Amino acid sequence: MKLAVVGGGSTYTPELIDGFARLRETLPITELVLVDPAAERLDLVGGLARRIFARQGHDGTIVTTSDLDAGVDGADAVLLQLRVGGQAAREQDETWPLECGCVGQETTGAGGLAKALRTVPVVLDIAERVRRTNPNAWIIDFTNPVGIVTRALLQAGHKAVGLCNVAIGFQRKFAALLGVTPAEVHLDHVGLNHLTWETGVRLGGPEGEDVLPRLIAEHGDAIADDLRLPRSVVDRLGVVPSYYLRYFYAHDAVVEELRTKPSRAAEVAAMERQLLEMYGDPALDEKPELLARRGGAFYSEAAVDLAASLLGNGGSPYQVVNTFNKGTLPFLPDDAVIEVQAAVGPKGAVPLPVAPLDPLYAGLVAHVTAYEDLALEAALRGGRDRVFKALIAHPLVGQFDHADGLTDRLIAHNREHLAWA
Repeated sequence: MKLAVVGGGSTYTPELIDGFARLRETLPITELVLVDPAAERLDLVGGLARRIFARQGHDGTIVTTSDLDAGVDGADAVLLQLRVGGQAAREQDETWPLECGCVGQETTGAGGLAKALRTVPVVLDIAERVRRTNPNAWIIDFTNPVGIVTRALLQAGHKAVGLCNVAIGFQRKFAALLGVTPAEVHLDHVGLNHLTWETGVRLGGPEGEDVLPRLIAEHGDAIADDLRLPRSVVDRLGVVPSYYLRYFYAHDAVVEELRTKPSRAAEVAAMERQLLEMYGDPALDEKPELLARRGGAFYSEAAVDLAASLLGNGGSPYQVVNTFNKGTLPFLPDDAVIEVQAAVGPKGAVPLPVAPLDPLYAGLVAHVTAYEDLALEAALRGGRDRVFKALIAHPLVGQFDHADGLTDRLIAHNREHLAWA
């Protein structure tokens, strides 16, 4: 089995490697190719990756290359985890929206749109090259904004499934609070990527007992602390929102907070410099503890599970993924990409039935889906007017003067990445 990781020079990659090594019975990789244009980073990450495999007794071969076509040739699955423009572009995404009083964030709002515009054309080019070398390869997209990027891939006819680590993080957290194994916890997880709610927590599977009310009653303080929302919000909703909902539910407070502290991009850039220095140590043969602060918790386990299922090598029967709606949420178009529990196998992901969504959540899902329609149109066709329409449609922007000013800032800060600008 051959897997390729595009963006293999990421400091995230040792987390992925650790999962591949630990879970080799689930996903028996014989060749793993790390593809990245940043040769120096790739050498450091690749060296650590080989040492992790050796320490854990994995006999698979790890290859590093900057040649995309050679790297993906013959791959059974290709995992995308790239960041166009790097942390420097992320720093801009997180700061210039604040000038207009809007949240600065890399996956939602104006910053998220900027990332989508930079990323979609690059990902589609990669996917076309994968299709030329191996049309049967699965593409697993971990590249943000996952919902928009996955929709671009699926609409272009690629064999793609989007993946996010939010759901598996909740599953692991709830399992620990309940004193059960993660495999016993099935989430009623519904919404869009980075706009989701846990509307049920079931023990044993989709038809199991819903213990969410008990979970909130007994552990609401811990859950609310993780979300950085008041306990009263969780109690009144009766569901557990993704921590990304804080940008919507506490927008003004978040803006003030972001204006008075260093950006997350700056923190991550400093962390990455330290990690890369660690990766260069020939004695290091395991992922360092610092990597846990980098983000992406349980990413490797989710990726292994998904790849194993898509490649017919087992894996969990139900997984939270990003895929076409196809009537699952009847108020959305069939070709919207939603994030829900799905039955996953070699033919792809089929969403499980979802209970009717409360208008409190359905309204916001429909609103953001409309924005994503416009964002994808702007990413595919370009143009100031399309960028403006996407921004004014986003609930975190919404006002004419904000959208107008943010359009000019977005284009100015991303001109080198936008072929049409």
